[in-house]
Amino acid sequence: MRQHADDSTDHAPGPPPLTYVPLAERPLRRLPQLFLGLFLYGLSIAVMVRSGLGVSPWSVLNQGVERHTPLSFGTVSAVVGVVVLLLWIPLRQRPRFGTAANVVIVAYASDLGLWLVPDDLGLSARIGLLVGGILANGLSVAVYVGARCGPGPRDGLMTGLAGATGRSIRFVRTLIEVTVLAVGWLLGGSVGAGTVLYALAMGPVTQYFLPWCAYAGAPAARPRRVRRASPRRA
Repeated sequence: MRQHADDSTDHAPGPPPLTYVPLAERPLRRLPQLFLGLFLYGLSIAVMVRSGLGVSPWSVLNQGVERHTPLSFGTVSAVVGVVVLLLWIPLRQRPRFGTAANVVIVAYASDLGLWLVPDDLGLSARIGLLVGGILANGLSVAVYVGARCGPGPRDGLMTGLAGATGRSIRFVRTLIEVTVLAVGWLLGGSVGAGTVLYALAMGPVTQYFLPWCAYAGAPAARPRRVRRASPRRA
């Protein structure tokens, strides 16, 4: 029989599963991935901040709040995460283990990164920090989201608002990030070319790494073979 030329597209793999999976399922496989992804996420944020060429919208907000308080950048990140969690209540979103881990680990990792990376580097080094930070940030999101241990505060706000309003994820995310960016800029946060580059590159980078990082679920148990009794000879 003659096959259609587009038969191969009928079996194209779909997007990787990203819904929550209970922690009891393979925790030794998933928890290290979660912690590694969150730690890398915090470090990548610090690297982009040290580049001085612009950061993500939420980091702009954190910088702006930091300028008006005695709190460190990482502490501000944790406080903002807790405030965002309070916004989950009317949206009926449920925090998971990964949600709490996101608030704590990202705060400590970003402060550690700011302590390790100097802030008096030349332009070429700062460009390298920006590009490397964006790539590491996209990879880290794929790693910790792929562990499927629960969304971070900002991710949960996005999905909750999309569900409550019936608007698309793209529209809600854009609206949230534009609002956050505007508030952070008014408070004195750093907005630059890196902010635009981050907005353009994060989606493609994360999407590229997700199929490699997403936990697909526990392997199905193999059915046991039942031996048939041999017929008795007369």
